[in-house]
Amino acid sequence: MAEKADILDDKAIGRAITRIAHEIIERNKGIDECILVGIKTRGAFIAKRLAEKIEQIEGKPILTGELDITLYRDDLSQKNPSQEPLVQQVDIAHSIKDMKVILVDDVLYTGRTVRAAMDAVMDLGRPAQIQLAVLIDRGHRELPIRSDYVGKNIPTSSEERIVVEMAESDNTDRVTIHD
Repeated sequence: MAEKADILDDKAIGRAITRIAHEIIERNKGIDECILVGIKTRGAFIAKRLAEKIEQIEGKPILTGELDITLYRDDLSQKNPSQEPLVQQVDIAHSIKDMKVILVDDVLYTGRTVRAAMDAVMDLGRPAQIQLAVLIDRGHRELPIRSDYVGKNIPTSSEERIVVEMAESDNTDRVTIHD
């Protein structure tokens, strides 16, 4: 798979996260009833950065958590049929009942990951609302899901692949498109 183009560098990712943080605060009139829930793995890194930025802006922390949606995926048997799925722990220490849950992911593509994350959230309780923040929205939805907060819209063909690299796991911050 050949790299076709750089889409975002570390500074552009930082600006996108800052903008999304401001939009979350504005839309929700503060953060008192909100919880950021990052979809593992890179969505959790983005959620942590959003939480840090929101705390800088608001002067108080926002509730956070992480979610592994592996067992909720509808394509689990297609991904690796010979391997038993790993049960990953949900790391949300706060009740989500009547909260505004803001799911955070790196790339929104077909919508299936987000649907799985919503199922996992609903198993934890009944939130007042579920919102979605993504760093990249690349289109090609298979489900009627849209993001509330977007770092960058990148129209792609279905043959192309978006690669998000985060310093926490990849030692660099960048988003590239590959053929």
